[in-house]
Amino acid sequence: MEDETQTRGRESEQVIVNCLPLSQEERNRFVEAADGMRQEFIVDPAMRNQMQWPMGVPEMNRSEATIIFGNPPADQVAQCRNLAWLQTSSAGVDAYLKPGILPEGAALTSASGVYGQSVSEEMFAMMWALLKDLPAYRDNQDKGLWQPRGAVYSPRGAKTLVLGTGDLGASFARLVKAVGGATYGIRRHPEKPVEGFDHLAGFDRVDQLLPDMDIVAMALPSTPATHHIINKDRLALMKPTAVLINAGRGDAVDCQALAEGLEAGRILGAGLDVTEPEPLPVGHPLWSQPRCLITPHVAGGAHLASNVDKIIEICLDNLRRFRAGQPLRNQMR
Repeated sequence: MEDETQTRGRESEQVIVNCLPLSQEERNRFVEAADGMRQEFIVDPAMRNQMQWPMGVPEMNRSEATIIFGNPPADQVAQCRNLAWLQTSSAGVDAYLKPGILPEGAALTSASGVYGQSVSEEMFAMMWALLKDLPAYRDNQDKGLWQPRGAVYSPRGAKTLVLGTGDLGASFARLVKAVGGATYGIRRHPEKPVEGFDHLAGFDRVDQLLPDMDIVAMALPSTPATHHIINKDRLALMKPTAVLINAGRGDAVDCQALAEGLEAGRILGAGLDVTEPEPLPVGHPLWSQPRCLITPHVAGGAHLASNVDKIIEICLDNLRRFRAGQPLRNQMR
């Protein structure tokens, strides 16, 4: 028997607003899975090869939209009062959990599990670059300097602390273990084992563990508990040879405190795919900090083509489940 969420909107025509960049063959698969439900495809198939594509619910469809695939602006979703289910193309769903965005009883599912490979690989690449001092050597190249810079470091035998042991953090931990590093994970329920970690601990042990860590990697959501979890005091606990990587949410790191810590040599370097705010304002000291490597929130998304394939697979599987009255994958509410 279907639950209340899945029967929502049955009194009127159900409409799927599909904001995914689908080929014609993929559209045909979604039409088949929809089993007769009307479906509006919003994105031109030619957008598939672009890093980003426009997402939005056309005004004419907002009153009738029953299902949405993608991440349209939250204010547009808030106008879809007959919505039964929103399936995002992102792992994070913070924007849609705010009061008044989704109708009462509407389901929300994410694309959790899609981005582990691409995000962890970027974190891994940043780690290596910082340990081997590659950003500074690139700076020297720009200046035409052939000049050794001194000692470098290796993850082999190093201790790596990962804050956040979900798909992203665990994928990164497995990469580190593969090159001989020891992995420590911080999570809310440390009693539950996670593949890729040698040791697990709760958030109450962060201060105890930080002084012994060579690499600190972050893959945390944005919550009141994680806001500025790395701040001036915790940077002071870290080794001067440690590197910090953040590819979760930008507000987990106090960027001003990080800039001051790097300038003072409190840690070796930092790699950031996310910042607070995004982008950093003009003139922020991290822009010109030679020991900070910054990328513009590109570790996930469509920058790795296989991510889009995985998003489509989750959405298609969940559509079949929805039509069959079965539990949905990655349900967030």
